[in-house]
Amino acid sequence: MHDLPGKLSVEELAELFAGRTRFVERLADLDDPLGRARALAAALPEQEKLELLSCHPAIGASGLSARSAAEQGSQEAPELADLNRSYEQRFGFRFVVFVNRRPRSEIVPVIRSRLERSRAEELETALDELVSIAEDRWRRS
Repeated sequence: MHDLPGKLSVEELAELFAGRTRFVERLADLDDPLGRARALAAALPEQEKLELLSCHPAIGASGLSARSAAEQGSQEAPELADLNRSYEQRFGFRFVVFVNRRPRSEIVPVIRSRLERSRAEELETALDELVSIAEDRWRRS
């Protein structure tokens, strides 16, 4: 397990955040990038928030990276595809949750309850979850 780093390169951050975005490039210029990621993400213009979230793979999607597949597990939860579509239609961005090695079946009630929230709440939560995923990836690397 690693402590949070003082500096990370764009490439390292792109791996942790599942893609190279303007957010990742800005984060690479900062000391304590993972410690400051939540504040930076919250201050982004909405378009950049959506860009950041769109890099993250959908829960239960096929063709996941080895890292994402290991994090999400392999247990089937067929309703996830429908719930993901409903979520994206309602909010206009991808559902992001820190799975933390929970089975997919445990994510179903999470997405259902989050579908009842406001778009603003969900945007904030999705960005927070994305940072939690990146922190966990760093610690487990």
